[in-house]
Amino acid sequence: MWRCEGGFAARGCETPSAADCYSPRTQKFFLRNKGYELTSANFTTPQKMANRVHLLPKFTSNILNKPQNSSPVPLFRFLSSDSGTQKLDQSEESQATATKNPNEAEEQDLHEQVRKLRILLQQGRLDSAQTLIKSLLFSKTPFPSPSDLFRLFSVSSPFLKPSFSNLLLFVCAESKMPTEATDLFMLMKKDGIFPSLASFNRLLETLVSLGQFEKTLDLFTEFLDSGIRPDSFTYNKAVQSAVKLGDLKRALELMNSMKKRGIKPGVFTYNVVISGLCKEKRMEDAGNLFEKMLTKKVVPNQITYNTLIDGYCKVGNLEVAFKMRDQMNLKGVSPNLVTFNSLLSGLCRNRKMEEAKMMLEEMEAHGFVPDGFTYSILFDGHSRCGNADASLALYEETIRKGVQLNDYTCSIFLNGLCKEGKMSEAEEILKRLKETGFVPTTVIFNTIVDGYCRAGDMNKAFSMIEQMESLGLSPSCITFNCLINRLCEMKNMAEAEELVKKMVGKGVSPNLETYNTLIDGYGSVCQFERCFQILNEMGDNGLKPNAVSYGSLINGLCKDGKFLEAEILLRDMSSRGVSPNVQIYNMLIDGQCKVGQMQDAFRLFHEMVETGVSPTLVSYNSLINGFCKEGRPVEAEELALTITNKGFCLDVITYNSLIAGYANAGNAQKTLELYENMKKSGIKPTLRTYHALISGFTREGSMQEVENMYQEMLEKNLSPDRVVYNALIYCCAIYGDVQKAFAFHREMVDRGIDPDNMTYNGLVLGHYREGKLQEASDIIIDMKARGLVPSGVTYNTLIEEHCKLNDFSGAYVWYREMFENGFLPSACTCNDLINGLRKEGRLQEANILSSEMSEKGVYDWSPSEDISAVAKM
Repeated sequence: MWRCEGGFAARGCETPSAADCYSPRTQKFFLRNKGYELTSANFTTPQKMANRVHLLPKFTSNILNKPQNSSPVPLFRFLSSDSGTQKLDQSEESQATATKNPNEAEEQDLHEQVRKLRILLQQGRLDSAQTLIKSLLFSKTPFPSPSDLFRLFSVSSPFLKPSFSNLLLFVCAESKMPTEATDLFMLMKKDGIFPSLASFNRLLETLVSLGQFEKTLDLFTEFLDSGIRPDSFTYNKAVQSAVKLGDLKRALELMNSMKKRGIKPGVFTYNVVISGLCKEKRMEDAGNLFEKMLTKKVVPNQITYNTLIDGYCKVGNLEVAFKMRDQMNLKGVSPNLVTFNSLLSGLCRNRKMEEAKMMLEEMEAHGFVPDGFTYSILFDGHSRCGNADASLALYEETIRKGVQLNDYTCSIFLNGLCKEGKMSEAEEILKRLKETGFVPTTVIFNTIVDGYCRAGDMNKAFSMIEQMESLGLSPSCITFNCLINRLCEMKNMAEAEELVKKMVGKGVSPNLETYNTLIDGYGSVCQFERCFQILNEMGDNGLKPNAVSYGSLINGLCKDGKFLEAEILLRDMSSRGVSPNVQIYNMLIDGQCKVGQMQDAFRLFHEMVETGVSPTLVSYNSLINGFCKEGRPVEAEELALTITNKGFCLDVITYNSLIAGYANAGNAQKTLELYENMKKSGIKPTLRTYHALISGFTREGSMQEVENMYQEMLEKNLSPDRVVYNALIYCCAIYGDVQKAFAFHREMVDRGIDPDNMTYNGLVLGHYREGKLQEASDIIIDMKARGLVPSGVTYNTLIEEHCKLNDFSGAYVWYREMFENGFLPSACTCNDLINGLRKEGRLQEANILSSEMSEKGVYDWSPSEDISAVAKM
């Protein structure tokens, strides 16, 4: 590096200040080095340099939006720092005249504005200067960027640079120019200028309002590194950005940093972080932060209470939500419409519609008029309760009150009707809405189309699309997905594929959901080759398969028992950068448990944990059920205890598995103990609970307990199904109360439940126990007349019971029918029948039976040895 006579570094230097430019030689060198054209060499002082030099920067043509071949523009006009009193000398004026061009009026106007800006800044008239900066940036011939305007002032008026750059940054931020403002901030920092707190806060406010949260945090860090002290507003924008990005850990760290710097977090800061915790359903943490807020003497406001009330309602903790409302009232904070809507939503989510009605009345008593969102909540509540009539009554109420329902509310209402299969009512409501001037949207039609798809009425679904198109509305991807999904559920894959082609023909591109639905559909019919083809097609169409894509295929493979292929696919998805989620691992674990491969199930479970995927209750339930199916209920119960200690709450599925496990193990007393624990935990038993209990007590011959369970089931409004009735009929038949068995059969038929093989097996057994052989035969005839084919169990029962009554001829008749229908008796039944036939001297039939069973590998007893033994006798 060498030095000019003026004393500053010429090579590699940044723009010097005016004070650095001592000599004409130095001035000339610097200006040429920076790309300026020098049109006069009359340099005497730094001031005259600015006033008398025609400077043409390389970017002049861009500044003035002029083509590159236009005449050079004397840039001294933009750089001049005088107040208008200094003038050009005669020779310069003549030169200026000679270089005039058609756009000189605009150039002179820009020159005048820049000159005025300099004057305003010198006089401290910042409001007027701000207005003028906006004019320069947004005029018809603006500067290329605020950064260029900044560079211009850096050269012409270095002593004004700090105040000017701050004002320029503020204008850029206020004008919603985030990129330009950020670039300017970095340029200022490079020049050693840091913005004022006001300008920087305005920049952060703009970035947050435009959703640029990561950039906000980056600039906040840069600002802190500068050593300038931020205020609570600065921190609040940083905290808000961290929360919006879901980084609550950083948000809390920022709150702690505020305290260390002596800045007290205010109600806004607490509200933002509490809101983030509530959104993540971390209500315990949100509650703790609220308590901390109170201890710090920060007064909660309406937003604080509303946020917490909404959070508690969304996690179903209505008790705490209402306590928070009461505390709100005690502190003199008035509830608003948001407060009541949150409480209404919580009640409706929990199907507490009577309490919701009372809350609505309280809301109106406070002078609040229910809005469209309020009615959306109520319509959704009635839908959750399956009460279409209440929804229709509520709609009539909105008509009477003149409430205008928007698209969202109407879609919620119509969706509730469609979910209950009230399609004619839904169409009638749509017709009435149109008569009031309501214009249905694609969303509304999608709701109706989906309703018809759920009802299986595809003709009506397609007709709704035609109606939709007649109104000038184009079916969306969601519309087609509804139809494709239903066709796949109906296993009509050819038509589903045809519809995808039609969809593409209409200019609608299939999305991930479309392809995932097809994969799931083909997986359900075990066409796995086509599933793999679709995965490849997705890639060809620019779509990356996600966890759902792979999960649908893995689910199909597991259901088909193809666990090896499913696990290979698991490895493949991982290698392609798609992380398996807990649902995918649960499918694999559950599949292995169902086929008794507990070792493989636990291997997958441990792999899941090692990859950072947290097990859910579903994961543990699969393992518990697997132990129970393996006849290892004690180990299953130990695992249940372990997960309880980990903070999991056992659910009805856990208890059902344990009860079934102990029932199959013959421990009826333990099943009863688990049943009582289940009820004490507030868990409602299901039909499956009673299946296991009744089955367990039937095995033990505890008729009284069977009756008790049946009565409890009825008291809980659970309707017995075929499994329950079959167990009751069998239990009564085998333990001697045949009349009650037939009474249960009549009750079963009266309820519209068709008997199956198991039902008839119980009835046959009942007749045999009373020695009514003919009636038993009549039951079989009736069974066949209903299209039911006696099973191997039925034939075994028939043969066994005839043998018990010493009717070996009748038993042999049933054996012949059984054998001809492709069934084989058990070895025990076969042994009883052969012995019986021989005792009656029917050696030929006994030999035939023995020979046939030997050929089938069921009975391996040499008839010759037996005959010789009889002969010896």
